[in-house]
Amino acid sequence: MNTITVIGGKARQKRYVESMVQFCIKMLMPRMKTLDITVKLCSPKGAMGYCLAENKRTFEIEVDVTLRLRRLLETLAHEMVHVKQYARNELHVEYANCWKNEFYTKTDYWDCPWEIEAHGRELGLFIRWAEFHKLGRKKWTQHI
Repeated sequence: MNTITVIGGKARQKRYVESMVQFCIKMLMPRMKTLDITVKLCSPKGAMGYCLAENKRTFEIEVDVTLRLRRLLETLAHEMVHVKQYARNELHVEYANCWKNEFYTKTDYWDCPWEIEAHGRELGLFIRWAEFHKLGRKKWTQHI
């Protein structure tokens, strides 16, 4: 059974974060049952979020706790795409910049295939999560 731990943040943030992680696992990795994911709601330096892979089943995600809830959950969805990439060995845990057994050197952040996928899927994951939980009409879920 997958283990999800949320550290930091307010009760409402924690509740939605855990729900989003569960939803992303269901959508991106439905057969994986041995994931151990810790989400830290904190103030990471230099980015809205990070995904750190200890191995192909253990992950630590940091997301900026000061983000508005919608942006926080979109960022979390982005990082969960990275979890999927590591867990499925698309993005290599041990070698930086190794995507599907091809090394990328001197590649701009926006041109990295793993970032293209994560940015491309974050919004759709958020919208589908909000619709699944019947939150699509809530003001905070609307794009402002």
